[in-house]
Amino acid sequence: MNNWKLWYTNAALSWSQGLPIGNGRLGSVIYGGIEKETWSMTEVTYWSGKTERIESQSKGRADLDQMREHFFAGDYKRGEELAQRALQPKKQNFGTNLQMCNLLLNVEHQGEDLQRVLNLENAIFHTSYSVNGNNFTREIFASHADHIVASRFWSENEGSITFALGIEGLTDHFMKSFAEDATITFEGQATETMHSDGKCGVFCQGMVKVVAQGGTVVVEDNQIVVRNADEACIYFTANTDYGKNDDSWLNESKRQLAQAIGLGYAKLKEKHISDYHRLYGRVNLDLGHSDASRLPTDERIRLFQNGHDNDPQLFALFYQYSRYLTISGSRADSPLPLNLQGIWNDGEANRMQWSCDYHLDINTQMNYFPTEVSNLAECHIPLMSYIEQLSLAGRTAAHDFYGCEGWVAHVFSNAWGFTAPGWETSWGLNVTGGLWIASQLREHYEFSLDREFLVQQAYPVMKEAATFFLDYMTLHPQYGWLVTGPSNSPENSFYIEDNVYQLSMGSTLDQVLVRDLFAFCLEAADTLQVDYDLQAKLKQAIDKLPPLRIGKRGQLQEWLEDYKEAQPDHRHLSHLISLHPGNQITLRGTPELSAAARTTLENRMSREALEDVEFTVASFAASFARLEDGEQAYKHLTHLIGQLCFDNLLTYSKPGIAGAEKHIFVVDGNFGGAGAIAEMLLQSHAGEINLLPALPKKWHKGKVSRLRAKGNIEVDIVWENGELMEATIQAFSVGQTFLRYREQSVPLVLTPNTIYRIDKQLNVTQ
Repeated sequence: MNNWKLWYTNAALSWSQGLPIGNGRLGSVIYGGIEKETWSMTEVTYWSGKTERIESQSKGRADLDQMREHFFAGDYKRGEELAQRALQPKKQNFGTNLQMCNLLLNVEHQGEDLQRVLNLENAIFHTSYSVNGNNFTREIFASHADHIVASRFWSENEGSITFALGIEGLTDHFMKSFAEDATITFEGQATETMHSDGKCGVFCQGMVKVVAQGGTVVVEDNQIVVRNADEACIYFTANTDYGKNDDSWLNESKRQLAQAIGLGYAKLKEKHISDYHRLYGRVNLDLGHSDASRLPTDERIRLFQNGHDNDPQLFALFYQYSRYLTISGSRADSPLPLNLQGIWNDGEANRMQWSCDYHLDINTQMNYFPTEVSNLAECHIPLMSYIEQLSLAGRTAAHDFYGCEGWVAHVFSNAWGFTAPGWETSWGLNVTGGLWIASQLREHYEFSLDREFLVQQAYPVMKEAATFFLDYMTLHPQYGWLVTGPSNSPENSFYIEDNVYQLSMGSTLDQVLVRDLFAFCLEAADTLQVDYDLQAKLKQAIDKLPPLRIGKRGQLQEWLEDYKEAQPDHRHLSHLISLHPGNQITLRGTPELSAAARTTLENRMSREALEDVEFTVASFAASFARLEDGEQAYKHLTHLIGQLCFDNLLTYSKPGIAGAEKHIFVVDGNFGGAGAIAEMLLQSHAGEINLLPALPKKWHKGKVSRLRAKGNIEVDIVWENGELMEATIQAFSVGQTFLRYREQSVPLVLTPNTIYRIDKQLNVTQ
């Protein structure tokens, strides 16, 4: 009954207990209960800050050569001092995504039998309760089809709807006006003083309108007051000047509001459900049921917290919730991709040094880890567009800081295309941050095999990145390897004797990403039959790249040298990108490196002071899934859901993590956890489709439909008693692969629009 619902029988006392809705641009978290309810309204482009050129003190190659000379000579202290002088710009108007406003609902009566329900199948949030036997319902949804947030209030008895609606701005610059036709018009500017000068930021304009049947609607004390109506609808819309070249955007809210009211609530709802379900309905997941499935969601989470994990369908709910969040936060026409908090915002990251931005050293990537496999490729498009814009902005950083061709971006970015190093080299000199996020282009292509996308976006952007690294990298005087640097391994540090350093030459993360970049560009250029001179350069460069190395403790080295970790309990596992989401390490192809990766994971897990953070736990789960260890993957997913989720199943970062002052919502754990679940059921890398590679014992029976595999393929799987029963593969492109289940492997030649049926012995029939 409650398979795909988050539901609760108590009021949401704060934002962290509220439930999110969104249309890919506008978002809201709704919290409260019977008497009071707050709609926390956000918009993905409502950013402080501005576009600006970041001043560089670097002399380009001359400074690089001087720094590198010191690092190669072992003088890390002097090398870091030079890097700080040349590659550490001052913080300017970087900005942050901000909350826009709160809608404040007040109801005069008290009631009982409260239920708050977020239905994932139609993306509608309901609040229901009763007053003296009269049942009341409020529902709200964010329509992508009509660019509006719409709500309806009704009850069983006519004339029972009475409430007051107000609005409060959440930035210093916010004005509102009330019209007698029950309309609120507001305008504001996204300004703050933590991440910018308090003067620059996006402007917004929006409208709220109440339409009631029966009763009266008046404006009193800066509120719209509805009394004794049969039912009432509230419509909200807002727009910003982000990316606009003239003032026509100021008319958008009025147009959208008039269009919505003209359609009427019923038609808006019908269009919303149809538009949403076209994406959400593609994938179904059944992991089995237990009595816990009938409990409210917060009680189910509490059972996980206390070690009672006999609730397999809660994992499935968590997975489908991630798909819901993806659809709600990232549509093909979204002006920006999902940020640190998706399109929602609890306001906490804005009040400290974090910023609600685009972290390029795992967080933004993880937001999109499950997108392709979960059959939501259209939702990946805003990130593709953002990366393309980042590559254009990154040419300036490449020139100004390194004197190199091509493009580069570092540890984080913003709505304005920030690509310079961060303002402290200890964490800000991640020279492959842009390359890491750009690898999502490769991912999108490998799943779709869309040649036009390869020609128009993926290859041009990646080619320019390759141009930078071919120009930027240097030969190591001792090993003769082509290495990056100075750069860091996000956001970690190491010992040289008793001194702690962050910068070095040739960190493992850099080398993995560069190898994947060169290999992709070489293959793409060959496929497209272009750039023969570049192909020759790439082949020569690939031959000179360092190998992955195993340290004296049996671990996968995080740096080119076997340094002692200064923070062995650190939250980042950047070098394990070679295992997941990359595939330079595979269980059967590179067994020694796989063992080293496992040792790295176990070393990190064994630390009492391990930083217990949402993206780290999700990374553990996905990494163990790649090692086909379903029990360890399951353990970390259980911890993620039980220990690092608010009552609304949104993941968070704990106080003390990277300076967090309190529990702060960070959405990457939702997506990273969902990606790990998908990895446990289906993997499609290294030239094979692997069925149920990391199935834990407690998911002993289940089925999943229409997961996507690389090669433009959809897969259905059914299992019982922990064993594969049958699978179906539908191919949409020509190709060939290997089909694997445990130690069995068979070749499979694929013909477009053909369905292949596989039995438990991997016999294939059409």
